Amino acid sequence: MGGGVSRLNGNHENNESGSIIYPSLGDIPENCVSSIFMHFDPQEICQMARLNRTFHGASMADFLWESKLPSNYLYLVKKVIEENPDKKSLLGKKEIYARLSQPNRFDHGTKEVWLDKSSGKICLAISAKALRITGIDDRRYWNHIPTEESRFQSVAYLQQIWWFEVVGELEFEFPPGTYSLFFRLQLGKSYKKYSRRLCNLEQVHGWDLKPVRFQFSTSDGQNKTLECYLHDPGTWVHYHVGDFVIDNSNSTTATKIKFSMMQIDCTHTKGGLCVDSVFIYPSEFKERLK
Repeated sequence: MGGGVSRLNGNHENNESGSIIYPSLGDIPENCVSSIFMHFDPQEICQMARLNRTFHGASMADFLWESKLPSNYLYLVKKVIEENPDKKSLLGKKEIYARLSQPNRFDHGTKEVWLDKSSGKICLAISAKALRITGIDDRRYWNHIPTEESRFQSVAYLQQIWWFEVVGELEFEFPPGTYSLFFRLQLGKSYKKYSRRLCNLEQVHGWDLKPVRFQFSTSDGQNKTLECYLHDPGTWVHYHVGDFVIDNSNSTTATKIKFSMMQIDCTHTKGGLCVDSVFIYPSEFKERLK
């Protein structure tokens, strides 16, 4: 359509041989293309950058990628990009986006943060090794076992215990938005045999007698509690504890979150549980974890 309009308006010139040369997409100024790209998501921008040299150049504009980065991206750069602080300013905004879109470990590798590639929204994972687990140092009760089914390559496995309590906390600067907190758990211990996934349920017991109490609280006074029975043995389940909101007034300071799960009725033992991690996702991503 644009090409047709140009031809009708006579927007063309002749080359040395007398042939008519019509304007093309490559003739659009890069800054105009960059401004148009601001209306597309990052993955679409990368696809269009392959069309021609002008689009590729336009896709590198700092102002374009700064509009896609979360408002706290400088905090993330300082926290997880391991470079000399004096050299961070030399990174292009597209490179920063690309680096933050990869899983980035912090707090001695026990926590992970990344940007969702299509939206730039922040996602977080806290491993079992970052949690305070009652009895974790006593191998009669707990073990850390390696597994490919965890993004941290290991989970905490409970054999049997009377007092079950897992506590964790996080201090992090979130951009404005609504976030959901999940515990990722599995009843049973999975393993592979002849390339098949199997799950040992022999030690699973006690979880059908009383519900587990999940809860979290934030430093600005938000609290959520969930009580439910653990279910679906042999399957990883994301237990949604609740949502919390970060508004503009507290988005420039770190929010402290304390979270826990417990079943402390000592009239019976419970066991056979894998604790993988705690996830914090933008609330619109909840369907992805079902």
